[in-house]
Amino acid sequence: MPRQAKELTAMAVSRLTKPGRHAVGGVDGLALVISDTGQRSWSLRLMVGGKRREMGLGSERDVKLAQAREAAREQRRMLKLDGVDPIAARKEREQALAAARAREVQTLETAARDYHARVIEPTRTEKHGAQWLASLENHVPAHLWHRPIDEITAPDLLAALNAIKPHEDARNLPKGHRIAETISRVRQRLDAIFEDAMFNGRATSNPAAAVRRKLREMWPSGKKPAGKFAALPYPEAPQLVASLRAMAGTGARCLEFAVLTAARTSEALMAEWSEFDLKARVWTVPGERMKAGEPHTVYLSDAAMAVLEGQKGRHERWVFPSDMPGYSDSTMSNMTMLNALNRLGARDKTTVHGLCRATFSTWANETGAARPDVIEACLAHNEQNRVRAAYNRAEFAAERRALLAAWAEYLSAPSGARVAPKRRTAPKLVAVA
Repeated sequence: MPRQAKELTAMAVSRLTKPGRHAVGGVDGLALVISDTGQRSWSLRLMVGGKRREMGLGSERDVKLAQAREAAREQRRMLKLDGVDPIAARKEREQALAAARAREVQTLETAARDYHARVIEPTRTEKHGAQWLASLENHVPAHLWHRPIDEITAPDLLAALNAIKPHEDARNLPKGHRIAETISRVRQRLDAIFEDAMFNGRATSNPAAAVRRKLREMWPSGKKPAGKFAALPYPEAPQLVASLRAMAGTGARCLEFAVLTAARTSEALMAEWSEFDLKARVWTVPGERMKAGEPHTVYLSDAAMAVLEGQKGRHERWVFPSDMPGYSDSTMSNMTMLNALNRLGARDKTTVHGLCRATFSTWANETGAARPDVIEACLAHNEQNRVRAAYNRAEFAAERRALLAAWAEYLSAPSGARVAPKRRTAPKLVAVA
């Protein structure tokens, strides 16, 4: 008789860290498998038809020790008492479920999620995969998103696409762009979904392909009209920020943080805990994520620190992880903060970029809160003069910290009264031969 493995407790199992197969006892053949990358999953060894087989029972994160033992006992009971191969039985169940799902009438939503799971997730980065699906969820109207995919016509789709407001990153497009970037991306993704549905017999036409030329005909000038970034007048900013602070959700917290730090959308969305020195109250954005390609230091006010404090424990890496089910290990979509503006009823007044940066810049310049060089440094605008740029990076710390603290204080003032730091006089620059 083979030697029975010692029955380990849940605490003992949690202490197993060495890669390999660790017998946990309780059920013959049950083990915790730890990969070289640290992934932990349950495995059951069975003798089926004279051959040893391995059957996975799920990850340790999703299946507790007691549940794994109960599942293992059930598989052994099926094999011993019913003579059923549990591995083959599970495969048959999965195939039957897949066939049943295929027989169901697919909506555009279910077709999109199916295509996303089969094609996009396995081939793209986690962040891109999340953005790919979020762009459809945010821009396709509900009456089309939940309609059977074979009932959607080209005129339906054209009307929906034409109603999309270009995302702020797509504004001021160069003349070579034929249509707004957001609309183009959504249409391309719908094109792939409809083409896949046709290939699998769930649709008879591809309206996303049919509307491509029509979209171009509707904008013969070369692009959909788009203006400059709309910015909220700074006297209205304190009231909007007060409403924003009362709003729940990671998107609201990310927008609040971006406003307090005058950050660009992508800089706030992709903020990582490793970029912060909370003791020194400093956020250093790496050069690869900055428009100018150089690291940018942001000095954190009390209000910005309070936002970070509230985000602690949400994710090991990301400060503002996605709230979407199944995407908690990725950052949020670049539409998340725009959706927060929608919920505030402020999207017709300002863009995210306008609120976070233009409103701050106008306030700082019009109130004389700081010297222009200090304001530009806070905005991480590229300084063309190399001598001045070197000085700016080295000497503006105190003034920049004071300016962002005053901005946070202004935003918190009920009356929106002007609050500005004391201006510091810059020393004269001396040319060195």
